[in-house]
Amino acid sequence: MWRLRVVHATGYAYQSAVTASFNEARLTPRSDQRQNVILNRVETVPATRSYRYVDYWGTAVTAFDLHAPHTELEVTASSVVETEQPEAPQNSVSWDDLASEAVADRYNEMLSPTHYTPASKRIERVGRRIARDHDPQGAVIEAARWVQGELTYVAGTTGVHSSGLDALREGKGVCQDFAHLTLILLRGMGIPARYVSGYLHPHRDAAVGDTVDGQSHAWIQAWTGEWWYYDPTNDTGINQQYISVGVGRDYSDVTPLKGIYSGAGSTDLDVVVEITRLA
Repeated sequence: MWRLRVVHATGYAYQSAVTASFNEARLTPRSDQRQNVILNRVETVPATRSYRYVDYWGTAVTAFDLHAPHTELEVTASSVVETEQPEAPQNSVSWDDLASEAVADRYNEMLSPTHYTPASKRIERVGRRIARDHDPQGAVIEAARWVQGELTYVAGTTGVHSSGLDALREGKGVCQDFAHLTLILLRGMGIPARYVSGYLHPHRDAAVGDTVDGQSHAWIQAWTGEWWYYDPTNDTGINQQYISVGVGRDYSDVTPLKGIYSGAGSTDLDVVVEITRLA
């Protein structure tokens, strides 16, 4: 078991005073079978009143609004989370089970195309090839390996609005693109799959007490009889280094911060993530 502290600070600077803004932050990790959230707080400068709710997908949301004029906004989320290595999936299903009406109905939203994960005839053909030689669980790992062969990880090559197909055309992308392209392939095979947002401590042998620069990370969950995690960017199952925050159909369901504001001018955005292993 690891105990990790994450501090995720986001700063906005507006060209002119914003008279009002409404914001939603998805920066609160999930308590589940493999992780326990000991502490989480989301603070803003200027200070605001906030309220929390859990959205349709099960992600904790901190909502807040500002009605005083402001030229800057800083949102800082601090969390302490205990994480464990997840257990290997115990239940499995066949391709016939996945093709059943019951599965198609229950997991329709995790099988349907989205803006970030559009349908693709070419990728469906790849999926059929993979499915011929693997059971559904093996097909998830093989799908991630196919994505590894198609994409090179290059920071800053795609924007937050790029789809998995955009990244495929470029042949390069970031973790968001690896996850989206894997989702396209899995859903094309009939495997329910969802996008996971969170954090990854970059060092497997991290020393207790050391603070390192971190970043948001994305991976996937696949349903092959039960939900289980896989990280296509690193072609591996997840372990204690991973902190899960949100799940959804794609990035748009788990955007860390989004909002609307009343005022002129664009914004400068600065994001800093620090991760410390506490135990």
